[in-house]
Amino acid sequence: MAPAFLMNPVTAFTKSASVPMTRESPAAEIRPFRVSIPQAALDDLRQRVLATRWPDRETVNDDSQGVKQATLQELARYWATDYDWRKVETQLNSLPQFVTHIDGLDIHFIHVKSRHPHALPLIITHGWPGSILEMIDAIGPLTDPTAFGGKAEDAFDVVIPSIPGYGFSERPAQTGWGPERVGRAWDVLMKRLGYTHYVSQGGDHGSVISDAMARQAPAGLLGIHLSMPATLPDAVVQAINNGGPAPVGLSAKERAAFDSLYAFFSRNAAYGAMMVTRPQTVGYALSDSPVGLAGWMYEKIAQWTYSGGVPERSLTRDQILDDISLYWLTNSAVSAARFYWENNNNNFSASAQKTRDIALPVAVTVFPGEIYRAPETWTRQAYPSLMYFHEVDKGGHFAAWEEPELFARELRDAFRPLRGK
Repeated sequence: MAPAFLMNPVTAFTKSASVPMTRESPAAEIRPFRVSIPQAALDDLRQRVLATRWPDRETVNDDSQGVKQATLQELARYWATDYDWRKVETQLNSLPQFVTHIDGLDIHFIHVKSRHPHALPLIITHGWPGSILEMIDAIGPLTDPTAFGGKAEDAFDVVIPSIPGYGFSERPAQTGWGPERVGRAWDVLMKRLGYTHYVSQGGDHGSVISDAMARQAPAGLLGIHLSMPATLPDAVVQAINNGGPAPVGLSAKERAAFDSLYAFFSRNAAYGAMMVTRPQTVGYALSDSPVGLAGWMYEKIAQWTYSGGVPERSLTRDQILDDISLYWLTNSAVSAARFYWENNNNNFSASAQKTRDIALPVAVTVFPGEIYRAPETWTRQAYPSLMYFHEVDKGGHFAAWEEPELFARELRDAFRPLRGK
């Protein structure tokens, strides 16, 4: 049997600030939450890292076979000797955190209200291999824009939930927790917090969940913002699936997007195929070896930041390890992978995501380090209700993590027309 600290994160090693977290709590209760990782779990992590059995070194001089051994060994050395989880734990506990029971699961979330009146409620959803930690540095610019060069009337109340199976949210024990169900849960959450109207933002899984929410169009949802929009036309999807060639008549930006996606699906998408088809099998290794988990996640953080493959140019080493440690300490590698199994669609395909069914206002920001840069032509075809489209010159797939102030400015600009509605 696994040690207690590797069991369910909500019931095993987190605790409420004032209210015991029990199954007897009323279903709609919102309970204060604090992160409290046992020292035994941190000691176990360090011992496992130090005891890593390393494979042979790669036989090439680049990363074409995966993360280079020297890179991961240095990360592991720092993780085992100098890294301090308690710093990010303190940072999280300085924020208002809560848990509430929705549709059979305990959902963990951060909820920071603006000091400015008439702030617009905003729910932000992370993806994989990210977490709520992606959004932490964007909270200030979003809730208090006057401190970051913005105007008081552009303030947001911010809600940042952990997707079920991720972080400190409960892990689903049955199937069915795909984007649509999460989207419905997010609407329940926002209404439970007392909001009668709100907007939604997402990247990665968060984009897919925000799309699902917009299709559902619950009362009070005013619009969505996406940093990874589903814009691929059917002809492009078919060409990629068939191994090319590119459809004729593409513009320069469309061809660049096609080439990026072709390279992604032909050389860098195996991680997704594994989690879509065999999340449990992948999870055995990722749940037993912290360095295995680190390699699995670090590779995508390296590829998807706007960093030229060196993620420490965009994020600090501690930020990267904070995120990896969160997955390890909550034992959520396999439950997170199952979200891919539940969402067995092409997340970039407009048809697969039924974007044309969305009537609510849609805003899109294109970051240069994203998996592909969605062309405006495809974006307008995919989202007939597009109200905002902007290409920026910094940031990647983890937009809020890499460029929190730019991310906040984009959301201010994108959602400004929806205020007061």
